[in-house]
Amino acid sequence: MRALLVFNPKATTTSGRTRDVLAHALASDLKLDVVGTEYRGHARDLAREATASGTVDLVVALGGDGTVNEVVNGLLAEGPGANVPRLAVVPGGSTNVFARDLGLPNDPVEATGVLLGALAEGRERTIGLGRASTEGLPDRWFTFTAGLGFDAGVVGRVEQHRRSGRRSTHTLYVNQAVRHYFGVKEHRRTGPITLSIPGLEPVDGLVVSIVSNASPWTFLGNRPVYASPEADFDADLDIFGLTRMSLVQTLRTIPQLLDASGSGPRGKHVVAYHDLREFTLHSQEPLPFQVDGDHLGERNQVRFSGVRRALRVIV
Repeated sequence: MRALLVFNPKATTTSGRTRDVLAHALASDLKLDVVGTEYRGHARDLAREATASGTVDLVVALGGDGTVNEVVNGLLAEGPGANVPRLAVVPGGSTNVFARDLGLPNDPVEATGVLLGALAEGRERTIGLGRASTEGLPDRWFTFTAGLGFDAGVVGRVEQHRRSGRRSTHTLYVNQAVRHYFGVKEHRRTGPITLSIPGLEPVDGLVVSIVSNASPWTFLGNRPVYASPEADFDADLDIFGLTRMSLVQTLRTIPQLLDASGSGPRGKHVVAYHDLREFTLHSQEPLPFQVDGDHLGERNQVRFSGVRRALRVIV
């Protein structure tokens, strides 16, 4: 079996020692190529080339959710199919939501042990993914989440700080979420987003719109956050939204997002749908857009679709 190990040398929690141990272990059983990313989008390019070559059976992504997302988009550049290599993930970022949603340890050394055991035993899972489409732009696959509006704005603020040299930490995300909340006062009561689901009446006035392909939606350290508790890799997409983001409503919603009972956020300003094959988010004005924690600029309209059994993953 031939494999490609793609690693992000700037990943938050990945050391050179971890990478070397993983590469040495994989090389004992596989014909392994090891390549570090050099620019944004490089992991996507490497995975696309691996798929097009027809000679690579497995691509291992060592890094955070951004690296994994790039690899997935490279693997599926021509869509799902039997010729697409399997994906394996070793978490190396600050949050690693996708890996943890798959049930993998958050520690890269422990996750490496799980990966080696799965390869030895032939364990894999075929999962569904989300796809976001914007007219005039390439489709973007996502593994666990996408968002238009508030949460994407927070992601954008964090990325600005990371470009200036700050490390991506949970404290940084919380601080930027608070700052962003007090910076978008005009959208707290009347949001610009409309949710359109085929066969149903449109839902207007969304302030927040979070699309989930799995649950938890994210993690604060080791604390899971549940926007759509029923979201699952074996179903289509879920969406959670709010039509009001007043201080009282926000303080009521935060504990519900952290509630591990599985009931999820609720209330008259909560919009929630489970297992949707397709829907569209429209905005009256350009809003920040993100997939898997990667800020992609601003959008007025995005169409989302769930694609079941899109990718084989080693677990």
